Amino acid sequence: MQRRNHSQVSLGMTLAVAAVYVGVLLALGPFAPAASQAATPIPAAHATRTFSLNETGSLHLTSKRGFTLNEQGTASGSVRAPIYVHLRIVSTTRVTAEVSLYPSGGSISGSATASYRREGSFARFSGSLSIDRGSGSYNRARGSGLGFSGTIQRSNDAVTVRVSGTASN
Repeated sequence: MQRRNHSQVSLGMTLAVAAVYVGVLLALGPFAPAASQAATPIPAAHATRTFSLNETGSLHLTSKRGFTLNEQGTASGSVRAPIYVHLRIVSTTRVTAEVSLYPSGGSISGSATASYRREGSFARFSGSLSIDRGSGSYNRARGSGLGFSGTIQRSNDAVTVRVSGTASN
């Protein structure tokens, strides 16, 4: 019987452990982390582009619930697109709104707050809009401090709305 020394046993154990490790990596296939890959993937770079909105829309009432007017129409200006506005009169001097614009290739949505005042058969509002979401080619749309203004015809709740400013995508 041949006697092995300590270094031969250590080398044999190291080779056995390495063989098991290689076998596990082969069994895992594409799920095994590669030594050259980072633990967290780095997102692809995205070039930010800015775009101007200078839209005017003549909207008509689609429904009314309490002090919320749901309006729709077509915006014209920088883009020609369907526009939907949910305008809520929150006090005798303030309104809030959810605004959604649907240009070709996606959507742009945001929220607005504005001062509000009655003037005879009309009411006027003026304030600011923040764009906080988008979809499609506008999926990264963001912007704040955009102008938001318009009128409400009190006899039939028809709304004229203006949105203006610069946003990014």
